[in-house]
Amino acid sequence: MRKLLLIFIFSFTALTTKAQNWGGGIDQEDFNWGFSFQYVASEYKIIRKPNWRDIFLDYEQNDRPITDPLNSISSPLSAGFGIGFVLNYKLTKNLDLRSTPTLVFNDRLVNYEYALPSVNLPTDVEFEGGKRQQKVSATMVDLPLGIKLKSERRKDFRAYLLLGAKYSMDLASGKKNKDDDKALIYKFLKNKKNFASYEAAIGFDLYFEYFKMSPELKVSHSFGDVLKHENHPFARPIEKAILRNFTFSLFFE
Repeated sequence: MRKLLLIFIFSFTALTTKAQNWGGGIDQEDFNWGFSFQYVASEYKIIRKPNWRDIFLDYEQNDRPITDPLNSISSPLSAGFGIGFVLNYKLTKNLDLRSTPTLVFNDRLVNYEYALPSVNLPTDVEFEGGKRQQKVSATMVDLPLGIKLKSERRKDFRAYLLLGAKYSMDLASGKKNKDDDKALIYKFLKNKKNFASYEAAIGFDLYFEYFKMSPELKVSHSFGDVLKHENHPFARPIEKAILRNFTFSLFFE
């Protein structure tokens, strides 16, 4: 009887220890790392100037009109993806300091719709139907830092909230948008090279035998204007362009 009792106690202790270490024992570590995959959807919140509808006059050719009046400026969602790392430091049982440096590839879109019938616009395919789309290509290095507030762990599940900020650098801003040799009507819309954003996320930690996976949904919003203001038909009507990202991530730690 005593032997059976000892075997039971030993077995129970072993099972409890295994349950606590599920996830590779990650909850017992002060620091851990991992990697991530991200799906990113981006858009601009566009604030227009009071005279945004006005015809653009080509100051390089004796103020000749080169556009028709604008009817609308809009920014649809555009998709991208990112890959990165996870650096996580445990501050308390329910609070972590977290950084997820990421390389993100995505385009931002701005649609311009001009009044018809067209009088001043070029007749080529880029302005077909009085419409023009500007694509702002970006290769971003995002350097976020946030506080992760975790719920109590329930078996192999834990929910969390994350609040933080990030600093972003565009590696493509000076390479893909060279337009010095182009006429004003064919200039490109451009982003600032560096800017900062604030962000908030909700996610879940799911524990497997040797690792932890965390699906996360995050919203980020630039602190201010990210547009590089230039004197051409596509930048001048815009007072501010504020970047918003919606990101779904899978973290593996």
